[in-house]
Amino acid sequence: MGVETLLPSDSIITTQVQKLINWSRRSAIWPMPFATACCGIELMATASSRYDLARFGAEVMRFSPRQADLMIVAGRVSIKMLPVLQRIYQQMTEPKWVISMGACASTGGVFDTYAVVQGIDQYVPVDVYVPGCPPRPETLIEAVMAIQRIIDLDNIPPKGPDGKRVPLNIAVQPTHVVQPQPVPITVGLS
Repeated sequence: MGVETLLPSDSIITTQVQKLINWSRRSAIWPMPFATACCGIELMATASSRYDLARFGAEVMRFSPRQADLMIVAGRVSIKMLPVLQRIYQQMTEPKWVISMGACASTGGVFDTYAVVQGIDQYVPVDVYVPGCPPRPETLIEAVMAIQRIIDLDNIPPKGPDGKRVPLNIAVQPTHVVQPQPVPITVGLS
């Protein structure tokens, strides 16, 4: 942003400015949806009034990568689609974050074929993995909150010894319990 470079590094004001910068970044995350399958429906539900992603400052879905800083890959990614995903990731502004939503984006899911990428983390750095097929909207909100907690903690993005961005590799745990069916299910004629 430029403000950090003007202030001395040992000043108490620098920490306060860094906290202000982190607060503004965490409160204005602009997601870039890359929804290709059924997880995209859950992504849309997360932005609806019932779950209200706007409470967390991430309601402005941007379809231009130059205006987004969080990519949400929701659904399977084919080999032909992979260069588009990588191009969009490269065009996003720094610091940028990636959420791999669902089993297909994280591991290929049930599509163990030559045409489907078996995990997008082989091609772009993934910060948070959201499990499920498809995951519930609450789990996606938890993933956004995990990125916000990381932004609050320190200077971002984390860099490795080579100066490249280091993915966070956080796996979100499901927050719901599956309830049994209200009536027993029977198959066939009795």
